[in-house]
Amino acid sequence: MAVSVELLKRFQLLSGMPADVLDALAAQASLRPVSRREIILRGSEQNDNLYFLFEGRLQGVDFTLDGREVGLYFVEPGEFFGELGLFDQAGQPESVIALARSQVVFLPSSAVKLALQNNYTLVEQLFSRMANRVRKLSAQRALLGQPSTSGRVCGQLWMILSEQHSTEENVILNPPTHQELGIMLNLSRETVTRVFQKLQKEKIVKRDGASRLLILEPELLRQRAESPGD
Repeated sequence: MAVSVELLKRFQLLSGMPADVLDALAAQASLRPVSRREIILRGSEQNDNLYFLFEGRLQGVDFTLDGREVGLYFVEPGEFFGELGLFDQAGQPESVIALARSQVVFLPSSAVKLALQNNYTLVEQLFSRMANRVRKLSAQRALLGQPSTSGRVCGQLWMILSEQHSTEENVILNPPTHQELGIMLNLSRETVTRVFQKLQKEKIVKRDGASRLLILEPELLRQRAESPGD
């Protein structure tokens, strides 16, 4: 599906670009639907696009030596991914899959590289995004070293709450499922469920439908995240 300039302006990275640059990018961009669990970007393979999530939810994942899937980060609407392919031929080390039916804008790397040549702001935003991604991955790796399973789950929830840009205080919107949290934390879904049951019983968190997780006691959640024991 063709992409309009108005659609590209919805993405923060592109919203401040000059009109002629946006016209050139829109002429080469395409909007594609993806199915749940479909792989949009395959890790360690050269990719020829910069991707923008218009609708849905995605996750960056990697795999352990024994084939287990490990979740690294989520991609929310308005965000982009695949930026490493702009700078070398190795591509992203991780894969990106759809957690739900989604719509993704594919923007050819050649068009983005041309836009980069005369737009320092675009370059700065790309590097800022990569620096932020490295910090998140470092924090995620540290979280995996937490010996307490409860601490891992609470730590992941605290990270999501801290990073989420929402007008609602102490609410996680569209929280990951227990299965998705387990993939991110190298835990079974059953283990994550047991931790949630305990947190709900102690009135630290409360589910409000499938799309909202209320953090009733954020300070207690933070303390559990930092606790060394189960």
